[in-house]
Amino acid sequence: MKEILEKEILDALNELYQHTPSSIDLQKTRQDFEGDITLVVFPFLSCSKKSPEKTANEIGDYLIAKSIKIDKFNVVKGFLNISISFAFWYNKFKEIYNTPNFGIKKPEKDSPVFLIEYSSPNTNKPLHLGHIRNILLGYSISKIINASGKNVKKVQVINDRGIHICKSMVAWQLYGNNETPKSSGLKGDHLVGKYYVLFENKYRQEVDTLINKGYQKEKAEREASIFLKAQNMLLEWERRNPEVIALWDKMNSWVYAGFEATYERLGVNFDKDYYESNTYVLGKKVVEEGLERGVFFKKKDGSVWIDLSKEGLDEKIILRSDGTAVYITQDIGTAIQRYIDFSFSNMVYTVGNEQDYHFKVLFLILEKLGYTWAKKCYHLSYGMVDLPSGRMKSREGTVVDADDLMEEMVNTSTNIANDLGKLEGVSKSDANILYETVGLGALKYFILKVDPKKRMLFNPDESVDFNGNTGPFIQYTYARIKSLERNYKNEVLIPESINILFSEKEIIKKISMFPEVINESANSFTPAIIANYVYELSKLYNNYYQSISILNAKNLDLINFRLCLSLKVGETIKNSMNLLGVDVPNRM
Repeated sequence: MKEILEKEILDALNELYQHTPSSIDLQKTRQDFEGDITLVVFPFLSCSKKSPEKTANEIGDYLIAKSIKIDKFNVVKGFLNISISFAFWYNKFKEIYNTPNFGIKKPEKDSPVFLIEYSSPNTNKPLHLGHIRNILLGYSISKIINASGKNVKKVQVINDRGIHICKSMVAWQLYGNNETPKSSGLKGDHLVGKYYVLFENKYRQEVDTLINKGYQKEKAEREASIFLKAQNMLLEWERRNPEVIALWDKMNSWVYAGFEATYERLGVNFDKDYYESNTYVLGKKVVEEGLERGVFFKKKDGSVWIDLSKEGLDEKIILRSDGTAVYITQDIGTAIQRYIDFSFSNMVYTVGNEQDYHFKVLFLILEKLGYTWAKKCYHLSYGMVDLPSGRMKSREGTVVDADDLMEEMVNTSTNIANDLGKLEGVSKSDANILYETVGLGALKYFILKVDPKKRMLFNPDESVDFNGNTGPFIQYTYARIKSLERNYKNEVLIPESINILFSEKEIIKKISMFPEVINESANSFTPAIIANYVYELSKLYNNYYQSISILNAKNLDLINFRLCLSLKVGETIKNSMNLLGVDVPNRM
């Protein structure tokens, strides 16, 4: 809204005080004061030579006399609260109404490329609630940045190598009896995850046995036979042992099929997958080159490190003494490969805040290796997700499975809809689609409305409430608007002019903010800004809907305008929810 009055205010300052500042502080007027835009006048007192109140009143009087956009103002100390005329807002609405998908900016071919990484699962276990927050954040941010006019590429890196993968493989070798997804009836990722949990259980049992025999805990953990088998398998994998590779390929293929099914139900996708089993090779090569250049150093045991003490950090291992890669090795390789593939301008990593330090180190290493684009890498750090029942622990098999959670959400929405009796006369197939839309919409919205940086408590029951700041409330608002559209049998034409109500002005103001909301959300990597915006818009509209007549208004112009306003609200709701990855139904 700033640009609406910026020129007029600059003209006022120039004419009144012969002062042309490089910038002026314009803010949205606080809700407890009358007005649309507030000008902070304190910076101009040195040139006005008057009190804050006198200065604000002089600027206000000038604007009233010179600008047709303004119909009144009020002064609160050094703050000038300016009210934009209703006529201006109506003309603004006509412009918005005639702009399809107002607020959405299509990228050009030469627009900057943003690479967004999210999900990045391990192939030793299924996706869980923590992954859900990661996936929804990353996917939503990719859509929001795209809507702000940037080209976006969505990627994931599959953590398909390392000791944790070998743990599942060893457990399946020892105890699996050739079990497969088909023979067990389990999704592939669930089956492999079952053996990861089994490994951990067997490992703990063996460690306890060794401690009881007199071993120190650290020695017992290091020398447990099942752990030594996993370590040996990792070495054999890096040596490309054909039998180990065949088992690895087989079990990973089960997991990939499971992941795809989960992604499809969540409604997310990727432009390219990267595999750590490939990128760690490039990472090791780059490390060798960095070693020759003095970026890294080697310790007596043969391990490779980097010293970041001058940057306020510490020494970080890059390669183990046996030559095997660590996470940061493959992350170096992955980042470089992505730049080769996409020549991105920015890269965003959607990863939990427990990895804050890891990404500080990664970005510093890339800079020291001479990659200037490392300064354009950003870690979208987010807090953990808790449930009313407590924190999840994957090693103990108590993780909240993503598939189970989605199913629970759909079942909850089904039960609520049936209790309310809202879907009489709807076919069973259409009803099932609606249950899915509402249940998953509730899940997505509840998670995305929270600032990513905050740790959050996910309450499934609260998320499906049809009242308050929830996905179903917003979806219902959209369905209500679509019902109006179905019930009006004539062509909808926007009137040339009309006197609008205060409530209508407020809705138009809110819609007009959509482009800047998108930009703010994109620049801060925070879908919560979009979520809370669409909730506020939905609240405004519902209050309006309940207080005035739309289809039975007193004349045709009023009916047409109120329908036009409703339809634009509906479009803005739909586009906002789409940026969150949430579908909206035509009826509820």
